[in-house]
Amino acid sequence: MMPIQIFIDWYSQELKQTNARIPSACCLSTIGVDNYPNARFVSLKEIVDDKFIITGPLTSRKGLEILQSNKVALTFWWTSTERQVRIQGEATQISDQQADKYFSERSVDSQIVSLVSEQGKAIDNLDNLNEKYLKAEISFGNKAITRPDNWGGYSIKPVRIELMEFKSNRFHDRKLYELVDGKWIMKQLQP
Repeated sequence: MMPIQIFIDWYSQELKQTNARIPSACCLSTIGVDNYPNARFVSLKEIVDDKFIITGPLTSRKGLEILQSNKVALTFWWTSTERQVRIQGEATQISDQQADKYFSERSVDSQIVSLVSEQGKAIDNLDNLNEKYLKAEISFGNKAITRPDNWGGYSIKPVRIELMEFKSNRFHDRKLYELVDGKWIMKQLQP
């Protein structure tokens, strides 16, 4: 079985067992603009054409770092099934049509926050941002909110996928899949 199909099966099993509020959470790691690694949690939207889709502001720190180097990593830890998945790959910006779709699926609150907040930028007074939010909320009422130009997402094409199942005897089952000449090659790793 190919690693992306294994991922899909494992993810499905985790979704059936977990009580996590955000089971799609994963850690996105980038190469920082200062050359230090940088990591933060994002939400996996879906897998399309064997690529992992995440979204957010393109002008945020993660967006600027991906613009500088599109080599990224995603890490999943699933508590219920005691599995870890590590993915390394290359990020490419998704199309405007895809971004529109994902933006429209966000809650109205999240859409408004995306409009009024410059994610990651310093702010003198949080009350001012809250006031901007409340004004936007009143202004839009029940009207559809258009995706801001700086909001989009990334499609991450994996080149390495490591799948690890934790065992009570600590003899964890680790398999590393690497994409070589368009084919997945598997190596069993020691725990």
